[in-house]
Amino acid sequence: MEDAEKLTRDTIKDGGVLAMLYFDIHASTREALQELGTGFINSIIHRGGVVFAYGEIDEPVDGGQGKNWSSSISVKVLTKNFVTLGTLCMAHSPFTVEILRPDEIKLQLSEAHELLGNMSATTADYKRYILTKIAKPEELAGLENALRKRAEMGQKMLKEGKKKEGV
Repeated sequence: MEDAEKLTRDTIKDGGVLAMLYFDIHASTREALQELGTGFINSIIHRGGVVFAYGEIDEPVDGGQGKNWSSSISVKVLTKNFVTLGTLCMAHSPFTVEILRPDEIKLQLSEAHELLGNMSATTADYKRYILTKIAKPEELAGLENALRKRAEMGQKMLKEGKKKEGV
């Protein structure tokens, strides 16, 4: 236990974050729920930037007629930095997060840029997925046209900017 505490102190001193992540999980059978939960925790443990993680699955609850099982998972995770924790939250969507240590988060400007870039990329992926699943073909064509016009406008602005700079 002393080794884990020393590792935690040293990691936090170097910008790491110790947090509790809480998730809901659902499956059609008790066994599937336990397997899904175990695999889920394992995916967090092996994610880049995770120093260590320990997860617990609450006792599964039958939602009715043995077909709708649910449970909660709590994962204590030590990440090498706040960006890793943020990226982990974007990838897995916990229903709540509790930062245990440190008491204050400080980010270098490069870390803030990285986190914002990760957030933007994740949001764009979600938007693209949702739009391709629910939009009608004519709506998709309209969106593609708007994106093309935006790109053309950006090219024009870049060319005008270079002319003003004498490039």
